[in-house]
Amino acid sequence: MEKPVSKPNCSNFSSGPCAKRPGWNVDVLKNALVGRSHRSKEGKARLNEVSDRMKKVLGLPEDYRIGIVAGSDTGAFELAMWTLLGSKPVDIFGWEAFGKDWITDITKQLKLQNVTEYKANYGQLPPLSKADFSHDVIFTWNGTTSGVKVPNADWIPADREGLVMCDATSGIFAMEMDYSKLDVITFSWQKVLGGEAAHGIIILSPKAVARMEENEPKVSWPLPKLFRLASGKKLKPGELEYNTVNTPSLLCVEDAIDALKWAETVGGLQGLITRSNNNLKAIETWVEKTDWVDFLAETKETRSNTSICLNITADWFKKLDDEEKTKAAKKITSMLDKEGVAYDINSYGKAPAGIRIWGGATVETSDIELLTTWLDWAYCQVSSTYSSCSCTCKGDCK
Repeated sequence: MEKPVSKPNCSNFSSGPCAKRPGWNVDVLKNALVGRSHRSKEGKARLNEVSDRMKKVLGLPEDYRIGIVAGSDTGAFELAMWTLLGSKPVDIFGWEAFGKDWITDITKQLKLQNVTEYKANYGQLPPLSKADFSHDVIFTWNGTTSGVKVPNADWIPADREGLVMCDATSGIFAMEMDYSKLDVITFSWQKVLGGEAAHGIIILSPKAVARMEENEPKVSWPLPKLFRLASGKKLKPGELEYNTVNTPSLLCVEDAIDALKWAETVGGLQGLITRSNNNLKAIETWVEKTDWVDFLAETKETRSNTSICLNITADWFKKLDDEEKTKAAKKITSMLDKEGVAYDINSYGKAPAGIRIWGGATVETSDIELLTTWLDWAYCQVSSTYSSCSCTCKGDCK
């Protein structure tokens, strides 16, 4: 197979931190309030702006609260668990690395007793229909490490007794989400918005705010200061939005504001969703005509349009043990890294060996399409070292 000539304009296909928005450069940060306090009048205004723009782009209900916290999505979701859980039984669903991490936190760190776990292997969803909504229910909207998403929120009732807590980090801004079905939503702007790392976002429904205010003085485990959003009192209007417990980077806030402004220029939320869907469609079109690769997600309706995870399905690959599969897959991705075509597209370490391509809204579909031609080329090179070549080059892989 001949080596392709054209390369993607942007080779950043990492699933986090993710590609910056098209046209980004450091000049967009020139007005950042570096060297200023986030508690200054101007600093609070910037924090309010990023919160207001997020609410507008997402179309959040007016009475939902939104705030910046420390520790990326991990910090945001752990904050939610540490401050909100304990008063009700918990049903938790995990089907990839981070969802299963939340199970570990709840059972090993918080040591809650009345917990029902629903697990599934990579590529599958657990039985969501078994959720008991008189309990608190925890799930991940999109499995970043598995490429498996929840298709919709139809399984969640509007009238429920417990809280529904959703880790939405690689789904929000790219997928349709019914916020009325979600009481807690966490994410990091380093994913679909292409923002900088280290900051998390937490969104709380009025029901979740009430639980936090009443629950915090009662929790039976140590509560780090970073998690004390309510501090045993009522959250005042705007307090969560600009009076952060941690010290946020105003450089990162400026970058997030720029990403949100860009989002508005491409059609807001629906524009972002369309861009992500177009990227998935480009991969689907390639997979349909390619005999050595398939989606890790077992059903079409659960395929992620952001963290697109692929299996290598060639016969020679299936015969390898797990260690050899990992080495073979990394040979493919390393070739593309060396060529400057695609960076950081290895599958997640705990996931089955394969390829993971970020398809969020900041990635151009034309770059995805160019990447697929290089994937065929790299596969052709690697497969010829493992078996008699069966690809379209008919043995002339070099």
